Amino acid sequence: MAHRTLKNGYSSLVERINRFPQGAPPGELLFRILSVLFSEKEAALVALLPIRPFDAATAARLWKTSESEAIRVLEDLASRGMILDMEREEGGSVFTMPPPMAGFFEFSMMRVGDRYDQRLLAELYYQYLNVEEDFVRCLFAGGETQLGRVFVNERALDGRGLDGSGPAGPTLPGPSSARATGPDTLQVLDYERASEVIRSATHRGVGTCYCRHKMSHLDKACDAPLDICMTFNGVASSLVKHGVARGVDVAEGLDLLDEAVERGLVQFGENVRESVSFVCNCCGCCCEALLAAKRFAVLNPVATTNYLPVVAAASCTGCGKCAEACPVEAMGLVSASDPKAPRRKKARVEETRCLGCGVCVRACPAGALSLQRRGARILTPVNSAHRAVLMAIERGKLQNLVFDNQALASHRAMAAILGVILALPPAKRIMASRQMKSRYLERLLSRGAFIREGS
Repeated sequence: MAHRTLKNGYSSLVERINRFPQGAPPGELLFRILSVLFSEKEAALVALLPIRPFDAATAARLWKTSESEAIRVLEDLASRGMILDMEREEGGSVFTMPPPMAGFFEFSMMRVGDRYDQRLLAELYYQYLNVEEDFVRCLFAGGETQLGRVFVNERALDGRGLDGSGPAGPTLPGPSSARATGPDTLQVLDYERASEVIRSATHRGVGTCYCRHKMSHLDKACDAPLDICMTFNGVASSLVKHGVARGVDVAEGLDLLDEAVERGLVQFGENVRESVSFVCNCCGCCCEALLAAKRFAVLNPVATTNYLPVVAAASCTGCGKCAEACPVEAMGLVSASDPKAPRRKKARVEETRCLGCGVCVRACPAGALSLQRRGARILTPVNSAHRAVLMAIERGKLQNLVFDNQALASHRAMAAILGVILALPPAKRIMASRQMKSRYLERLLSRGAFIREGS
């Protein structure tokens, strides 16, 4: 009876979470997690909030309370990382509820403290994410467009420090400039470098790694650094403001990234080109994204870099250091087919599993590995709105973004979303039209195609 009551009390919040493209499959474990993070009253209130960003006046209207009381509740939720509180350029605050991941699951364990029973949360998260697989499969393998992407190991490209010093010379300026690096002059765009995310961000925060913190409560964590995962821009502003993360400047951010690179950690961040909100420094034994990459490799759960390691067979000694360093088991040893040394081994890359992170290149003592460009460039969504629309289309949830039933949607917000739809390739627009089953949207998509083709 207690479980049934608990489910009834939090079911509306579960429904609200699953209207967003990054949902969470319902189940007993999810209800137990939510009962730790939210009181039943809070769950009922949060369930009424819009998917799109909203202000305190909107929350007050939906909750049928005063604006001052709405602000009090929202700020309390923001102080725990359950709601993000961001400043508008024109002044005032705007709020948004983050998805479970990357979102309030992580935020609940990014700060060590007594706001929650973190050991209990760690046990629940482990069961929900690492033992059961429905949530992780839904999150990382639910469509073609993924939540996160891998950043290339910059030292594997050019062999210099992250400050741009070294034999290759200083990096080129500008937010979208290409960089000529390394002996093969690979063209590396700024958005492919975690260091550029740090440099260009308006705000920077560092917090406790959710994945290793969780595993530490279960005595399963490795010895990689804990306080090394970063948030940026509006998300960092909110988390730093409420003490969930610690604010850092560019220099400290680059130092932390340098430490992560030296430790062979993989930079995994938001799958967008502009205004990246997070970059985690991940290990292959604790971190959810890399564990998913191993479990669901054929489904491409993580967006890879535009690079692949190539083995110089004549230089490879078969020491296996690259295989030890690879976080997703994409490097292995095979026979070198050397008749003079029949036991000799050489490294081989399993390209379908490879993230293109370059960690193996840094680990090779013989210098037998280098990065080359993949045959087809990996396309990265422009920003979070673009990615959300793509994910919503692929996961059958586009209508939730366009018609947010929990709020009075403004024409400006609807136009912004539909504007992204109109910019999609024809096949994606057809998928969107079929999902919406709206004559209005079909006419709009048709008119958009006509305007572009006739312009």
